[in-house]
Amino acid sequence: MKLATRLTILLVVITTVVALSVGWYAVNSSTHSAYAALDNTINSVVQSGEGNPDAALSDAINVDEENNYDLTLDVVFANGTVTRIISANTPLVSTPTLNNVHSSLSAVVSESNLPGFLVRSLNIGGGDYLVVAASTKSVRKSSQQLIFRVVLAALAAAIVMVLVARLFMRRDLVTMGSLIDFASDVAEGNAHEPVPPALGSKDVRELRHALATMVVALQEKIDIESRHAESMQLFIGDASHELRTPLTVLKGYTELISNPEVSAEQLERALARMRKEIERMETLVTDLLLLAELRELPEKSMEPVDFSAIVSSSVGEMRDDQSARRIDADIAADVWIRGRRDLLERLMTNALGNVARHTKPDVAVRVGLHRASDGVELRIDDAGEGLPEYGTTPERFRRFDASRSRDSGGSGLGMSIMFDLAKAMSGTMATSASDLGGLRLTFVFPALD
Repeated sequence: MKLATRLTILLVVITTVVALSVGWYAVNSSTHSAYAALDNTINSVVQSGEGNPDAALSDAINVDEENNYDLTLDVVFANGTVTRIISANTPLVSTPTLNNVHSSLSAVVSESNLPGFLVRSLNIGGGDYLVVAASTKSVRKSSQQLIFRVVLAALAAAIVMVLVARLFMRRDLVTMGSLIDFASDVAEGNAHEPVPPALGSKDVRELRHALATMVVALQEKIDIESRHAESMQLFIGDASHELRTPLTVLKGYTELISNPEVSAEQLERALARMRKEIERMETLVTDLLLLAELRELPEKSMEPVDFSAIVSSSVGEMRDDQSARRIDADIAADVWIRGRRDLLERLMTNALGNVARHTKPDVAVRVGLHRASDGVELRIDDAGEGLPEYGTTPERFRRFDASRSRDSGGSGLGMSIMFDLAKAMSGTMATSASDLGGLRLTFVFPALD
């Protein structure tokens, strides 16, 4: 069922219910007033004869005639016989009994054997009674007519409300219909046109804006997923190539050492090369597993970590291992971030390891850790040869310098691992030219409140 139809049905139901509720109150009030008027008419006749039984009958007749009341007056004698004194336009058909007389002496009542009438009795002396009866036919007829009019008014009000609502909501309904069709096209992947304009109320304009935002976000998500799928294909191809190379080497040397004529010197060289390829393949697999782990790292695994202590410890180890290198450090104390100690230690190992691997032993290094306006910033500068380009997101297995062979440059995952490590802990990594002449790595992490 369309939204416009639902809104129409809702308006009809609400308008009808409201109109009928008001009408019911009006009918009930009118009927109650009519019955109260009948009660007052009967009581005025009865009260004229109360307190003076000898003149009660004549007084009651006089009041009835003077006011031209439409009442039936019957005299019920002590022996139960009944004589009609005055007959109304709608006369009392059934004969009142002494039981009716006694039950109606104090108030106007309706009796089951006198249907359609209100009655009250008056003592007129000598054991005789006057019964005053009024027909309720006109009240019932008026109530039925009023109910019919109320129903017609409710239907008319519902029709008018629908027409008015349609008139005022036409633009909204047309716009919402267009938005629904557009959303269906988006869901089916057939949306090639922009989001339809919203010409209706503020709510519809907000709906259109929300839909446009959702479509943009969805398109960006699709583009990201497409790029991820493409990157994954390239990643799988590169990974298979990188793993195939050491396997090919191992296969070749296995065939070599299986030759009984191979010399001891050749055997030693083959085993050394095989060990080296195994170690490189083991490092590559470990790095690949780490990258896969970083993509699925849960947020709840993060905890407050003393980043100052980790950076200071890593710099100290580098000084111990490379005594010929000048290392300047400006590390702020008591800097804490939210992360994981093992991942931050791996980040520092990769960053400083790259410097050690790709620069000469006497090239200067500068490490700085301090609080910045946008969080916590770690800078690592070197005076090496730098990179041919900066600021780009690292690609898997990409070596920035073609001269860096697998023997000296690793698998090409170092930059990618650092980038993903920072991202996993809600941080960022950027490369730029250092004022020392080489590469600057800049890591920014959210400060721990």
